[in-house]
Amino acid sequence: MTGEVAVQQTEVLESASLNAEYHRIRVRAGAPASQARPGQFFQLLCPASPAGTPFLRRPMSVYGADPASGEVSFLFKVTGIGTRGLAGLVPGDRLDLLGPLGNGFTLEPGWRHIVALGRGAGLATLAPLGAAARARGMEVTAILSARRPSLMVADDAFRAAGARVIPVTDAEGTSGPAHVERLLRGMIADGRCDALFTCGSARLLEVVRRLAQGFGIPAMVALEQQMACGLGMCFCCVRSFRVDGQVLHRRVCYDGPVFDAREALE
Repeated sequence: MTGEVAVQQTEVLESASLNAEYHRIRVRAGAPASQARPGQFFQLLCPASPAGTPFLRRPMSVYGADPASGEVSFLFKVTGIGTRGLAGLVPGDRLDLLGPLGNGFTLEPGWRHIVALGRGAGLATLAPLGAAARARGMEVTAILSARRPSLMVADDAFRAAGARVIPVTDAEGTSGPAHVERLLRGMIADGRCDALFTCGSARLLEVVRRLAQGFGIPAMVALEQQMACGLGMCFCCVRSFRVDGQVLHRRVCYDGPVFDAREALE
């Protein structure tokens, strides 16, 4: 874990449903929250809703962070008590944040073109990479996966950063691992893939891991995992990794959530 961490009381500036499943909120936070890096996350104290009162904070990756304006945004799928409470917030409400937490993505100076590959809510985690890569003069290709076009998220954020966006969906029969692997192999052959980034799908992670190992390409994955504390103390988010032939156990919240995709195991 790197950088300053704090509990902050923030003001909700925007709360909007994006489609039938996903919601976005934007808050005024200031430092250190607004200095969060792509791939880092926060532990949110979700408010009560008619569905109930959450017992624990909910981990959520940062969708956007702007140090100049002091704003932070989150994009999430509304699935349970915690996210229903978050979706019920309105401008002017308060939201308690703990963070930024964890280790985020890294962008090496020598890279000219990166490829982001994700699905569902994992796209929210990958979205900040577009602007971060553009600021470093890198080109970005984003392969965005969803069940159907109406549930696609983060495509606007990638396009705003000048990324080439390739949507793939179950409904159109284009989201299967075999098709995605063909797309990636074409980019690798064309010299347009210096590094791979993924989040949100075990099947896509397997594709990324295989190609990264086979072609010697750097690859990172932001792992999604249930967490209680988010600080590395409770050990409920431990995952297995194969490093130099040995299986090691690491805490996703403290050692990650971003890891070398070539080492992550299911």
